[in-house]
Amino acid sequence: MSSKAIDDFLRILKKAPSGAVFNPWWQVDKQNDIGRNAPGIRRRQLRVYLRERLGKARLVVIGEALGYRGGHFSGIPMTSERILLGKKKDAGIQPEQIFSSITPRRTSKPQKCPDGFSEPTATIVWSTLLRLGLKPDQFVLWNGFPWHSFNPRAGMLSNRTPTKLERSAGLPMLEAFLELFPCHEIVALGNVAASQLENVNIEAHYVRHPASGGAKLFRQEIAEIVGKLP
Repeated sequence: MSSKAIDDFLRILKKAPSGAVFNPWWQVDKQNDIGRNAPGIRRRQLRVYLRERLGKARLVVIGEALGYRGGHFSGIPMTSERILLGKKKDAGIQPEQIFSSITPRRTSKPQKCPDGFSEPTATIVWSTLLRLGLKPDQFVLWNGFPWHSFNPRAGMLSNRTPTKLERSAGLPMLEAFLELFPCHEIVALGNVAASQLENVNIEAHYVRHPASGGAKLFRQEIAEIVGKLP
């Protein structure tokens, strides 16, 4: 699998549904981005993140949708700017574990959040998988709905569950991602992820989403799966 396959994948990510959906790799968040080059930075970071895991990942973890505290500004699912900026070392996460061949960059305006946005789910997922002994390139994170669905009344710095119609638009991207990373062990993080995988006829382990008090159960359930990896 080559870098060309990743570039092809990035191109199909352009096909986001219309409405209250933000495409961080191809759109500018005029209110919150550092500038017009922000989508290019996010594309580059996603490209390198995926390239460093091609042919190495043993575990795929599928979340629900991008969040404004995570991939909206980092360009990488379930990964926050604060992780990229080295501000989550106390949780056992080093920025070079996300990718090592380029220097990580933030894309949100510093005045919006001086230390970069932080996403609790991102911190929990990364720290748990690393503490379970997986190398950073042995797992890869994605979302059943790959873009950021926001509340139009609250603006870009909000999250909402994607609609059924929107989730359908995300299915071809999910299939394309799983062709890039044909791992035997696939984990669905929460109900939306499980439904999306079911819709593309992929068998997956279901684990509790770590949000809303689910962190302890998530850690227990993911530990059982990782412990049985070949």
